[in-house]
Amino acid sequence: QVQLEEAGGGPVQSGGSLRLSCAASGHSFSEYCMAWFRQAPGKEREGVASIDDRGRTTYADSAKGRFTIYQDNAKTTLILQMNNLKPEDSAMYYCAAPRKGEYCYLAMPASFNYWGQGTRVTVSS
Repeated sequence: QVQLEEAGGGPVQSGGSLRLSCAASGHSFSEYCMAWFRQAPGKEREGVASIDDRGRTTYADSAKGRFTIYQDNAKTTLILQMNNLKPEDSAMYYCAAPRKGEYCYLAMPASFNYWGQGTRVTVSS
């Protein structure tokens, strides 16, 4: 059973930075594509960034140049480094993974099988 747990959210001022982490149990990162999603109140869940089992990354346009997704050296924790945060980045952020060996389709949240509980990010202007 794959379990994901996010941490690192909180309040931050516009222009600030946060580092989100996702700890996984029950699987090896080397076998899964991993992704970050976010959902603001009243809005649909949207893909932010993904990293596949070969380390190739994909970013939503809103995240390019400001966010970085990576795994720690031991490949036990997924990280989302967020810089130059804006109020519109405020949302609940989720770590997610599809089935083993499947691709991460950021445009299709329903294709992801495993989700964490989320960590809230609030950016004030």
